[in-house]
Amino acid sequence: MNFWETVTGSDLTREWKVFEARAAALPDDYRAAWEQIVGHLFPHSTFTGRNLMPILDGALGLLEETAADGQSVQEVLGDDIAGFCTALAGGEGARTYRDRWREQLNRNVARKLSRLGG
Repeated sequence: MNFWETVTGSDLTREWKVFEARAAALPDDYRAAWEQIVGHLFPHSTFTGRNLMPILDGALGLLEETAADGQSVQEVLGDDIAGFCTALAGGEGARTYRDRWREQLNRNVARKLSRLGG
């Protein structure tokens, strides 16, 4: 990956298109599970989403392998896809981008208030 790809995110766009092509080849129930996984993981991403690419690749690989083995989605993921995604993202209490932005905003407000008060 070169500097320009990193700055523009074109490498991520290319990777995402590969993910979508791989997901399109999955059976319908697996494709629906993939869409839920993506939806549950995105709140755990950084601004660019670059941190999720290896996690998404691993999750999609798991779905591909188990679909090829003939297992059902419920056998693989269970009924709690959100819990599965939380575990993938780092467990219960994993920080999301909202948490990071909230902390940054609180620091900035506290800094401004300390300048006004003293």
